[in-house]
Amino acid sequence: MAQKIDIKKKVLSENERLAAEIRQQLKERQIATLNFVSSPGSGKTSLLEKTLHALKDELRIGLIAGDVQTENDANRLVNAGGKMVRPLVTGGSCHLDARMISRVLPEMDLEQLDLLFIENVGNLVCPSGYDLGEDMKVVLISTTEGDDKPLKYPSMFRRSSVMVINKIDLLSTSDFSVERVKQNALSINANLRIFETSCRSGTGLDLWYDWLQSLVKTEKVHRD
Repeated sequence: MAQKIDIKKKVLSENERLAAEIRQQLKERQIATLNFVSSPGSGKTSLLEKTLHALKDELRIGLIAGDVQTENDANRLVNAGGKMVRPLVTGGSCHLDARMISRVLPEMDLEQLDLLFIENVGNLVCPSGYDLGEDMKVVLISTTEGDDKPLKYPSMFRRSSVMVINKIDLLSTSDFSVERVKQNALSINANLRIFETSCRSGTGLDLWYDWLQSLVKTEKVHRD
């Protein structure tokens, strides 16, 4: 058992080293970087598609689309107007890690980016422990899931800076409570910034877009 713990510590230590290098590389180029995490089907790709449609002419956006077996999400993002999209297929791994990101970044022209999205594998457990060199994690939860998700997966919500409650157009189809999920999430992390969105109706998306634009401007001011 002790040997397994030592191996895990070594893996995480190496991940932290690579993540620090990635973060410095992105910082030098003033790129705001978000690590998108959620359960499968929460709407990460749909939100990114909408974001590309709205902001592709205002911000230079790069995307790394992680998936276990396919490049389907990456193809969707290209079709949505993504000009710099790179697929990252894990081949079975339940999360992205800094080593994977370090292999993909050289394929991207970082000098031409303002904002980088990393779409992680759909999982609320494994990705919480791996720093990818991002500025912050954004956790998505949809109204088709349980509003107790933050209590079931506290590590992910504790390590995230933003929570997006997606698919609010479907609220009437379940017993999901927006107020209850907010309370549960804030009991884990009182500093979470929360957005309520619907990619179908467009509700809340303007606030999300405004925040992203403000984030990019703030990052550039702080790093000048």
